[in-house]
Amino acid sequence: MLGIGVTALVLNACSQKDCEPTAAAAPMATKENVKPIQWKLVTTWPKNFPGLGTAPERFAKDVERMSNGRLKIKVFGGGELVPPLEVFDAVSQGTAQAGHGAAYYWKGKVPAAQFFATVPFGLTAQEYNGWMHYGGGLALWRETYKPFGLVPYAAGNTGVQMGGWFNKEINSLSDLEGLKMRIPGLGGEVLQRAGGTPVNLPGGEIFTALQTGTIDATEWVGPYNDLATGLHKVAKFYYYPGWHEPGTALELIVNEKALKALPEDLQAIVEVAARAANQDMLDEYTARNNVALTELVDQHGVQVKRFPDDVIKALHKISDEVVAEIAGQDEMAKKVYDSFVEFRDRVVPYHELSEKAYIDARAQ
Repeated sequence: MLGIGVTALVLNACSQKDCEPTAAAAPMATKENVKPIQWKLVTTWPKNFPGLGTAPERFAKDVERMSNGRLKIKVFGGGELVPPLEVFDAVSQGTAQAGHGAAYYWKGKVPAAQFFATVPFGLTAQEYNGWMHYGGGLALWRETYKPFGLVPYAAGNTGVQMGGWFNKEINSLSDLEGLKMRIPGLGGEVLQRAGGTPVNLPGGEIFTALQTGTIDATEWVGPYNDLATGLHKVAKFYYYPGWHEPGTALELIVNEKALKALPEDLQAIVEVAARAANQDMLDEYTARNNVALTELVDQHGVQVKRFPDDVIKALHKISDEVVAEIAGQDEMAKKVYDSFVEFRDRVVPYHELSEKAYIDARAQ
């Protein structure tokens, strides 16, 4: 009875004019009453390639679903709209509103970009995400891309990769001399210092290049992607660990003008969908790599080998020198490098007591 009395008082206090609907009470935007915004997203990956290529597709679906169809994104695989290694320029120039790839592909025009993909003997995926979202990495990344009119987001991580595919055994550092190997980013710089020849190729060209002898060896990602690419058909030895890519991050880059033209809620949806894609990819690789490796070994006879300790030690020494030198040649790269090293030096001692100590204990 008390509720009925209160309701009556409210209705009596409200005149007909006061109680009429206002503009503020307009219905929520829906697919039926708002024309959707259309975006193009270009990638460096083959269309729907497992993991790497499906991540931007999931991102686009998440954005459309969360926005109730107000923002629709059409995904183009590498070469469908622009060549794979021209994604950065295409989004910067507005040919597409967004892109998905790996930051080390742009090292020729943005030396600092390499640090936002992966650093040899650097951060793992978990450590990278900590630096990116709570250690200042993302702010530096956006500062780096600002002159190009781009806003970057972390949008995927493969975890620790494999060391690569070879048709000869690697028993010493001298076996890398004269080796033509598909290996991008800072890892390629290290290989060059060790006497090899790094080659930067998009994923869709690797198999043919190795098959025809254009390259002698290649790294790609890990068992899940390498099996799908068929690299076991053109190479005999599969090496680990992936010293060159300990936690490779993928990026979503968005044209800054296109992003700012969106309402705030759609901007937030893009951000949250990218964050979801970032975690989802790592989850998928963690689940699928072990299954794919078993198939490579048991069904295809792949020989899995570990790089000799002296090779790893030599590559580590070279890596430290190369990374520091590159940082010293570019002001922005130096700024990013200093932040990266500061975070690494803080997080590694703790992980020695936590992650690594636990994994060592579990193995006993």
